[in-house]
Amino acid sequence: MKVRVDADRCAAAGQCVLLVPDMFDQRGEDGVVVLLDGAPGAGLHDAFREAAMVRSAAAIHVES
Repeated sequence: MKVRVDADRCAAAGQCVLLVPDMFDQRGEDGVVVLLDGAPGAGLHDAFREAAMVRSAAAIHVES
């Protein structure tokens, strides 16, 4: 699985950080998402998919 984020589309709501705090963070100055690891282990695949689905801004992209 590969994950990428589109910072320009991020709404800075922090939902992804709440769902997968070990893999997402937010920039301090504006709250925009920061991806900590673009190739998560198999145990995190479902959490990444959920994070991508709850983001109405479509800023998180998951490729299997």
